[in-house]
Amino acid sequence: MPLKAFRGPKVWLWRWRRNPLRRRADVVEAWVVLGALSLTVLAGVLAGLLAAGSVEHGLARERTERRPTVARVVTRVPAKPPAREDRAGERVWAQARWHAVDGSSHTGRIRVRAGSEPGTPVTVWTDSRGRLVNRPVTASEAAFRATLVGLLVGVSAAAVPCVAGLAVRGRLERRRLRAWDTEWARLGPQWGRMV
Repeated sequence: MPLKAFRGPKVWLWRWRRNPLRRRADVVEAWVVLGALSLTVLAGVLAGLLAAGSVEHGLARERTERRPTVARVVTRVPAKPPAREDRAGERVWAQARWHAVDGSSHTGRIRVRAGSEPGTPVTVWTDSRGRLVNRPVTASEAAFRATLVGLLVGVSAAAVPCVAGLAVRGRLERRRLRAWDTEWARLGPQWGRMV
């Protein structure tokens, strides 16, 4: 059974109070716990805020750089999708053409409704060079993503000093127990003679 089970009631800040039984190891442990706690909070908050800000900034840049463009279907599209393609919304791949902001013409494969005729307009999202990209996330979706990433990064960053502090504290505890064993081995036999 660990010694922690036999400790008395918890007294706050006992390691900093004047006490003739307080050892130097108790003060060192108190500072290690305080330092680990401070670093855990500081690292978690700073890393979380930096990560959330970075994600939000990147997604805001995507929203400004990506724009909707009208593409026109170039080839005839079958009325039914082939059996090997998925039937999500009855959309099939087709060749389309669109113009970039600089006026250059681009072609590529996009998903369109089955049975679309050549010349059918389809809205696609392009970047500044006219390449096809995914639709950018809305401001609320970006805030949600940034919050999630910030929380995950903050918790991960806070775990490092927390685990390090627990490891140092465990080592100090083992060292203190070894010192007690040494002292008891020296004083234990004398204790028995007094009775």
